[in-house]
Amino acid sequence: MNEIQEVVERKAALLETGDARAILSHYAPGFVEYSLAPPLRQPGDVRDPAALQAWLDTFAAPPRREVTRLEITTDGDVAFTTSLDRMTAVPRGSTESFCLWFRVTLGLRRIDGRWLVTHEHESVPFEMDGSFRASTGLTPTD
Repeated sequence: MNEIQEVVERKAALLETGDARAILSHYAPGFVEYSLAPPLRQPGDVRDPAALQAWLDTFAAPPRREVTRLEITTDGDVAFTTSLDRMTAVPRGSTESFCLWFRVTLGLRRIDGRWLVTHEHESVPFEMDGSFRASTGLTPTD
């Protein structure tokens, strides 16, 4: 389980470097991604660093991602993790940072001796009062 924890935490730490290729090196070919951004499922080969780099370039400096409440379940060469992650960043052109908590589920497989992400799902809850607003102000104590 330590190897899986290292992959999850290393991937998060690499975000702060702004190195899209290094981040994507932790993903298997053909992995499935359901990210916070539209569309409902990311199309095509999301291991192409161009899209991730374009998103990273929207910030004054690369975002910081903190993985909390990480839980890991394994069975042979397959694993999944759940966590509550916090991203902090300053959008380009702004002087104020924002902080966003979100839920993350990863599916991983051991491929050629390495644990690689094969499925990633990130989500933010939304208000069930009919407004359908994203609940971006939540923290793990909520």
